[in-house]
Amino acid sequence: MPSFVIVEKCDGCKALDRTACQYICPNDLMVLDQEKMKAWNQEPDQCWECFNCVKICPQQAIEIRHYSDFTPLGSSTIPLRGTDSIMWTIKFRDGKTMKRFKFPIRTTAEGSIDVYKGKPEADLSKIKEPGFFNNPARAN
Repeated sequence: MPSFVIVEKCDGCKALDRTACQYICPNDLMVLDQEKMKAWNQEPDQCWECFNCVKICPQQAIEIRHYSDFTPLGSSTIPLRGTDSIMWTIKFRDGKTMKRFKFPIRTTAEGSIDVYKGKPEADLSKIKEPGFFNNPARAN
């Protein structure tokens, strides 16, 4: 199910040039209505349900309704982001049952990880050969 904005909670990220959900959406689906100063999902059918917008929203104004095969129909999932973790609260549709799960979040600065550290330099002469450029040399 795609993300949707609870308009009563959305404040358009206090009228910045881009909302947090616009910044984080990998598919560029979230837009800001300049008149109402409310964000919305312009193309719900294209939503990847990655939860990025849900996790980053400072007002907790974005939700994703889940498929009934892994969460109870009518339930809601609410993230509470701390400095080192996210606490997910699952509210069941009966209004009484709740489950909470706590997961750590990344504490490294964005872009600070060197993904090629320890890998050999790519040999472009072998670019058309099968395999990956960073596989260890094979023993014959």
